[in-house]
Amino acid sequence: DAAKEKDDAAKVPASETKVTEGVKVTISGAGMGMASAKKSSNSDIDESSLSDSAKQLLKMIRELKKQLAQKMAELSAAMANTSLSPEARQAKVAGLQGDVATIQAGLMTAQTQLAKVLKDETPQAQMEAMSLMAK
Repeated sequence: DAAKEKDDAAKVPASETKVTEGVKVTISGAGMGMASAKKSSNSDIDESSLSDSAKQLLKMIRELKKQLAQKMAELSAAMANTSLSPEARQAKVAGLQGDVATIQAGLMTAQTQLAKVLKDETPQAQMEAMSLMAK
């Protein structure tokens, strides 16, 4: 039946299809502010004089640092969670520790790549990149 309905729907010419109004979404001023803050969180990197590859790596490093902080907070919460059985808590902690290790490995890789990219840059550019990475 589903295949027949799909075939029937495909046979209706576009001029006969009825357009109905969808859902209307209104974003609050606070939501718009958060959205623009998200966009501008890397504006200092975008406005730097660094190469595009260095900029991309710096953005990736920032994102990985943010993810690492979130996972560390989850790990801390899981370790303190007494509502779980010891076995369930240990399993959750072990999973989060694996996530943390994966993110840390990605961060190390991105930092190594950035060091390679910056090798050919001027000392001023290298300092700028280090300053941006520290934020």
